[in-house]
Amino acid sequence: MLWIATVATAFVTGNLILVPTIVLLGSFLVPVTGVTWYLDHDPSPALSPRRVIAAFVISGVVGALAASLLESWLVLGPGPVGMMKVGLIEEFVKGAGIVLFALGMRAFTTRDGIVLGATVGFGFAAFESSGYALVSLFVVQGGHLFLSLQSVVFTELIRGLLAPFGHGLWSAILGGVIFHAARNGRLRPAFGILVAYLGVSILHGAFDSFGSIVGYIVISIVGLVPLVYLWRRGDRKMFGRSASLTTAG
Repeated sequence: MLWIATVATAFVTGNLILVPTIVLLGSFLVPVTGVTWYLDHDPSPALSPRRVIAAFVISGVVGALAASLLESWLVLGPGPVGMMKVGLIEEFVKGAGIVLFALGMRAFTTRDGIVLGATVGFGFAAFESSGYALVSLFVVQGGHLFLSLQSVVFTELIRGLLAPFGHGLWSAILGGVIFHAARNGRLRPAFGILVAYLGVSILHGAFDSFGSIVGYIVISIVGLVPLVYLWRRGDRKMFGRSASLTTAG
């Protein structure tokens, strides 16, 4: 409601001072809502709110900086190959963020890995979307530079709607696999992590390569399948652990 009110006021008054408010509210609305919903409805004793909030903010900023530097140094080209390289770089950066913010945790469950991964992905998406929205404000037509509020609003709507099926989804899958591979209270390398990393990188590259709604829907459905599978496995593990504790009691 606040975002809609700000957009409407900006269109009526033409006041460009409201543009930063539109960009920030629109870029952070869906990611912050997702993280807040988790903190309100399904908190974990191992994954504290402080860790979640720090992962969202710090990994979002540092991840965007690291991805930007790596993409600049590697001189990525256009086309599917360039998009695939972007996917490999950004998913690696977010995976590193998941591992970094998992340090110090005493227990690792698949569900917590999914939540931490989604948090890292949402943070990355929020800061990235704000950049795209700000850049879309400037439109060049006929050799002249114009400011387009419509372009900003359109960019915010598209990226906001796609956020749960993009960075948040891919990082949630990777985080779930990383935590699932943990043993004896410690993270450890595993072949499954490499498979998950390559899989989400391919989804990321394909998502960036397609420019149609149908393509986005298909890739989102493909990504939801492993996420639901991981979440249900986490459910079964939690149920089995509760049953064991009840029997022991």
